[in-house]
Amino acid sequence: MTTYPKFGAGLWHFATYVDRYAVDGYGDPRTTLDMIELAGKVGDLSYVDLPYPFTPGVGVDEIKQALAAHGLEAVGITPEIYLRDHVKGAFTNPDAGARSRAMDIMHASAEVVRELGATYVKLWPGQDGFDYPFQVNHRQQWKRSVDGLRELAGAHPDLKFVIEYKPREPRVKMLWDSAATTLLGIQETGLDNIGVLMDFGHSLFGGESPAAAAQLLIDHGKLWAMDVNDNLRGWDDDLVVGTVHMTEIFEFFYTLKINGWEGVWQLDQFPFREDSVDAARTAIRFLKALYRALESLDMAALAEAQERHDAMAAQRLIQDALLSSMTSAELKR
Repeated sequence: MTTYPKFGAGLWHFATYVDRYAVDGYGDPRTTLDMIELAGKVGDLSYVDLPYPFTPGVGVDEIKQALAAHGLEAVGITPEIYLRDHVKGAFTNPDAGARSRAMDIMHASAEVVRELGATYVKLWPGQDGFDYPFQVNHRQQWKRSVDGLRELAGAHPDLKFVIEYKPREPRVKMLWDSAATTLLGIQETGLDNIGVLMDFGHSLFGGESPAAAAQLLIDHGKLWAMDVNDNLRGWDDDLVVGTVHMTEIFEFFYTLKINGWEGVWQLDQFPFREDSVDAARTAIRFLKALYRALESLDMAALAEAQERHDAMAAQRLIQDALLSSMTSAELKR
């Protein structure tokens, strides 16, 4: 039997959703405990990333009990610094009170990381940015964001913080929008407990090569976590991983493998109309096949093809590995 990496998922994978058309939602609301129960039904999940605050009435003790009951552990805590109170930003909000409230949520999330024994606080500052030219003072925005990040991580030197970058949405232009920009901001803090959670779909959506972005982050020692999903490149669709960009996700994981990167293979998917447990199982089915393809890939021959910049030789090797893994008897288990 193949020994696979550990798989995880953002707990929001098991939520129900609304959008600007189905404003009444795609299902009845679920509590944090409901979502943990669904995550436990997948069978191959070991970790979840939990949004914080939890749903009303749910405390850390209840979360501990639910995780244990379903064979799960917390890998990260994601403070919700992108909701109504933060529509003009968390770190960069022009209202000092709103900035302070956002910091309170992030500090509280750090305490939850300690209590649950999680690996990191994940920061997704989705509202930090702008929508129109001339709307903001760009120097002030950048300074507030870097200073706020330094203040937060500096107050918890025993913990890891990861930033998840994205080019846009909900803001038309997000401040932490690429691997390179995020690296620069981290370097400016002068702290060594801040890294990056790279979302494969955000990288695609932002026009990056996910494999090249991953290599850049690895070379700077800052790729500390990752999420995988898929999209049609025009938007952050959060589709099931491998359903669109199979070759590029393979190159992404190949890059992790040749660099000896080890960590949780984590899903960040939004199955609006699909069954969330089935979507997770389908994603992990693909990731297992991809893992086997990496094991069978002729690395030496691929390195030789890359040395010659021989695209067709490289593609034949990739196709052989991927297609054989997808027809493996083990895939049917």
